[in-house]
Amino acid sequence: MSFSQAYVERRTRKNTFLKQIDQIIDWKPIEKEINKVYKKGQSVDGRPSYSGLILFKMLLLETWYNLSDPGVEDLVNDSLGALRFCGLKLEDDVPDHSTVSRFRSELVRKKAHDRLLRKINDQLKQKGIMIKQGSAKVDASITDSPFSPKGKTTYEVASDRQEDERKDEDKQKEEDQQVELKKKQPGVDSEARWLKKAGKLHYGFKKHIATDDEGMVEAVHTTTANEHDSKGLKPVINKVPRAKKKAVFGDKGFKVPDNDTLLSEEKIKNRIQHKAYRNKPLTVWEIRFNKLISRERYVVERTFGGMSRWFGAGVARYRGLAKTHGQHVMEAIAYNLKRSPGLIWAKCVQ
Repeated sequence: MSFSQAYVERRTRKNTFLKQIDQIIDWKPIEKEINKVYKKGQSVDGRPSYSGLILFKMLLLETWYNLSDPGVEDLVNDSLGALRFCGLKLEDDVPDHSTVSRFRSELVRKKAHDRLLRKINDQLKQKGIMIKQGSAKVDASITDSPFSPKGKTTYEVASDRQEDERKDEDKQKEEDQQVELKKKQPGVDSEARWLKKAGKLHYGFKKHIATDDEGMVEAVHTTTANEHDSKGLKPVINKVPRAKKKAVFGDKGFKVPDNDTLLSEEKIKNRIQHKAYRNKPLTVWEIRFNKLISRERYVVERTFGGMSRWFGAGVARYRGLAKTHGQHVMEAIAYNLKRSPGLIWAKCVQ
């Protein structure tokens, strides 16, 4: 295959995918939801304004192709398929990167990302792409921040699965040092936190997700990296539709009494792996139970892997917990949409 043939094939695949998404999603309800938080109006400097749907589609392109704001502006200017996907014509001006950035900030400020994920998921369920009933698979993954501080810490850093075992003195020292960072290192993300995992230090946040039985993302919750995994269960499960909560599958990081009580009170089957304690090893039955759970919850690990391979997920693009949560939800929306054409095909050939 020649270079020109490979180039044409690559562009064709990209344009075909964007056309498939336009056929799958009815954008009118999405635009209506966006219009609740983003009002189109004349810009202060007289430049043309754009509909929120155009800007939201640019955020999707940015996520799918792992681009910066200037990068997605260039893509829409250079690619006819991307231009058409955004609903623009050749004679139209493309929104500049600063407009895209302001739009994203407005979605974050109005906490609109989670609602947009639900709206898109509702359509995928109506079309039979996402399953309407079943269980939820939960897991958490670290998102590293590139805006980490320089210098040594004056406190004991939280260790993975032992975040709540630190002394109160160390916790207070950590908060005090983060306050100082705002003054001495203004470029640092002072809302991120340190975590030691597998002997490696991470500075950033945690992305908690709940997927359905096929690994499609139902809900997202974001915390600092030093927050124990178990504390993310209730917030993320509360965002999952009741029909998807017949059972909850999770690893032993979620195994704490509060979560057992939560699932019992909600009448949700508890499928969280058992955890061994000092002088109390797992029984034969608990070992078998854990193996069975591992076979079921691999789909959520596959979801994290897909996001990392396709979108470069796992690295924060922005500073702050709220903006990083917005990034996490956009990755979830992009992931569900990217898998949708393949799921339709798979169900057609069954």
